[in-house]
Amino acid sequence: MDLAFTEEQHMLRHTMRGVCNQQAPIAVVRAMEDDPIGYPEGFWKKLGELGLLGLTLPERYGGANQSALEGAIVYEEFGRALAPSPHLVSSVLSAGVLALGGSDAQKEEWLPKIASGEAILTPAWLEPKGGYGPGGVRLAAVADGGSYRLNGTKRHVLFAKAATRVLVLARTGDGASDVDLFLVDPASPGVEMTQQLSMASDTQYTIAFNDVRVPQSVRIGQAKSGWAVWNEVMHDGIIMLAAQAMGGAERALEMTVQYAKDREQFDKPLGAFQAIAHYLADAVTVVDGGKTLVHEAAWARSRGKPVDRLAPMAKLFACQTFRDVTAMALQVHGGIGFTVEYDIQLYFRRAKQLQLSWWDSRYLEELVAGAVLDRKKA
Repeated sequence: MDLAFTEEQHMLRHTMRGVCNQQAPIAVVRAMEDDPIGYPEGFWKKLGELGLLGLTLPERYGGANQSALEGAIVYEEFGRALAPSPHLVSSVLSAGVLALGGSDAQKEEWLPKIASGEAILTPAWLEPKGGYGPGGVRLAAVADGGSYRLNGTKRHVLFAKAATRVLVLARTGDGASDVDLFLVDPASPGVEMTQQLSMASDTQYTIAFNDVRVPQSVRIGQAKSGWAVWNEVMHDGIIMLAAQAMGGAERALEMTVQYAKDREQFDKPLGAFQAIAHYLADAVTVVDGGKTLVHEAAWARSRGKPVDRLAPMAKLFACQTFRDVTAMALQVHGGIGFTVEYDIQLYFRRAKQLQLSWWDSRYLEELVAGAVLDRKKA
C-alpha cells in the first residue's frame, strides 16, 4: 500500500476545499440547519459542474470513473466543512445500487441524471424499532398482478423532500434476506412525509407508505436480491462516512489547538497547561491513526481487495474518534463551547449523529467480529 497521494489527488483536495469554503462556509451550514430541503442549490450545482456528483460512476453514464481514494478525499473535505449535501445518499448509495444491481434501462435512465445533478435519489431503509440488518426491513411489498403494493413506515430518510425518487428497501418474502429495492416516486398517492428533527439538525424525514402501488419495472435487480446489493454498496458508503468523520475530527482539532494558543488563563495560554497539552497530543495521535485506517480501506476498495473487515473498522474507529475529539474540544473551550455562537458545538453534534447513523457502533463491531471469526453477517 502506497499512502502517498498523487499530484492529481492533491489538486482534487485543493479544489474541494475551495468549493466548500466558497459555496458552503459555516454561515451556510448554520442556515441549512433544520431546513426542509437541507442543502444550498449553488453548492450542488457547482459539484455537478466539476464532475463530482458522478465521481466514481463509469464514464459512459457521465461519471469520472474515479476510485474510492478520490472519494475519500472528497469526503474528508465534506467533513472538514460540515458541508450539507445529498451527495452520499444520491451519488454514492443510490447510484451504487443502480450501478451494481440495476437493469441496463435503469442505468441509462438514472445514472446520467445523478451524475449531472438533474436527479437526486435517496434510500428509505431504516424503520421504527428495526435493526440495521435485513431483519429490520419489515415494510411489505406485496405482488399484485404486474405491480406491487407498499405498506409500512421508513425513518431517517435524508433529503427526502428534494428527492426525485426514493430507493425503498421492502420485504417480499419470509426468508431472512428476502428484501427487494424499489425506485418510488415520492409524489405517488399514499406517500406521506413528515420532517424529523435530529441531533445534527440535518434534513431527515419519516415516510409513511399507505398502499402505494408501483409497477414491477421499478424493482431493481432480480427478485429477493436487494439485500445483497444494498449490503455491498453500504461498504462503499461507510468508507466515505469514515473519511467524512476524519475530516471533521481533523478540523475540530485544528480549531481547538488554535483556541488553546489564543485563550489565556493565569497570564499564559491554555496550551501551556500540561493537562490540556496531553489532551491535544492524544487527539493528534488518534486522528493521524484514523486517517491512515480510512486511507487503507479506500485503497483496498480501489484495488478490488476485500473490505468486509477494513470498511467497518474504518467507520467504527473514525466515528468514535470524531465523537471523542469533539467532546474533548468542548471541554477545552469550557462552558462557551456548548453555546450556539461557537462553531465547535456544530462539530460535536454532527459527530454523535454520524456515529449513530447508517451502521452504528454495535452493528459495526458485529461485522468486524464476523470477519475476524470467519462467519458471515448479512
